[in-house]
Amino acid sequence: MTRLHIQVIHGPNLNMLGTREPGHYGNQTLADIDESLIKLGDKLNVRITSFQSNHEGEIVDKIQHLDADALIINPAAYTHTSVAIRDALLAVKIPFVEVHLSNIYKRETFRHQSMMVDMAMGVIAGFGAQSYLLALRGLHHHFLANQ
Repeated sequence: MTRLHIQVIHGPNLNMLGTREPGHYGNQTLADIDESLIKLGDKLNVRITSFQSNHEGEIVDKIQHLDADALIINPAAYTHTSVAIRDALLAVKIPFVEVHLSNIYKRETFRHQSMMVDMAMGVIAGFGAQSYLLALRGLHHHFLANQ
């Protein structure tokens, strides 16, 4: 198998991980999460690239110009509101896993709705930073099984 490339997109406020509401999001920083993904990616022969933005349009632009085999996305607050991100994912037709650090279904009711869930290969929520690693393992397994 040629080296798989997975793009990771982190949505708004995830740049504040490590200090922002650690009870919900844990103590790891975004850099810690990216480093863990790169290490696991190296073990699995997967190239990981990462992008974070607090701006919806930048996330849409990144999705529209993806040069990757698959995507791990934590849309953060845009999960519940962004038709624009949903439409970009529909346009590029790339396999993706939606990730959340906290269990969005144990939180406020407005967080229970995802604009992307029906298009995602899978959704992983509630395992903190491990949610990203589980998504990476799931995508890797999917590509191995379908090569």
